[in-house]
Amino acid sequence: MFSVAELLLAYDAQLRGRVPDRLPSGVRVEHDGPLVRWLGLKQGGFVEYRDLGGLDGAELDELIARQLHVFAARGEGFEWKLHGHDRPRDLPQRLRRAGFSPEDVETVVIAPVTEIAGQPLLPEGLSLREVVDRADLDRIPALVEEAADEDHGWLAESLEAEQAVDPEALRIVVVEAGSEIVCAGWVRFEQGTDFATLWGGATLPAWRRRGIYRAIVAYRANLAAERGFRFISVDASANSRPILQRLGFVAVTTTTPYLWSPPTVRAAAP
Repeated sequence: MFSVAELLLAYDAQLRGRVPDRLPSGVRVEHDGPLVRWLGLKQGGFVEYRDLGGLDGAELDELIARQLHVFAARGEGFEWKLHGHDRPRDLPQRLRRAGFSPEDVETVVIAPVTEIAGQPLLPEGLSLREVVDRADLDRIPALVEEAADEDHGWLAESLEAEQAVDPEALRIVVVEAGSEIVCAGWVRFEQGTDFATLWGGATLPAWRRRGIYRAIVAYRANLAAERGFRFISVDASANSRPILQRLGFVAVTTTTPYLWSPPTVRAAAP
């Protein structure tokens, strides 16, 4: 068994601030001190880091202000991904003063792959398959928007671009009832680390509480096991966290998207 401290240490060291060897067309990464700044993503800009290197006070405010300057010049909103154990402790207040708005808190949960992999069990009449064609990808945003009540119009194009640059690093899975997609999720194989990461998993409200989400988690865990990954990490919503913890995932920290948009596009989330 791994302790929470051991899992969090591995997560921080291996996943945070990681830049894949291959980036989708049009995407580029810039470094600003401890920050990794992503530009050209379909959903808007993104800022992350392993830690802030002890920055505080005026120096930290200047670092935050530089990000606003970069994205304002692009007319683009962006997300600052804040973790619950980030320092300094007043970072959330500094982000709010700079004009960021926090979204819902998610919980980072991690489990050994061997504890999660297993036979995916679906209700009768449902089928599970991997998808790669754009026609299938185009069906996923509507599902996610209905399940999560968020705009994901950019999602199909983003997944397609990611698959195109490195087909072995991403697998996309859907569960269908006849011709209707009722659940979709994807797994990223974080090459050079011990981790595979799970994303999506949105299930239509009418199909919840039937074991579909558990099945799609198990299927993706099997894919990770086949490739020799040791751990699975998920940024879990309030709905999925209890399910994942019952499966054996352990909560190690939280993450909160802090969103900022230039005044001219203030109404649009990145």
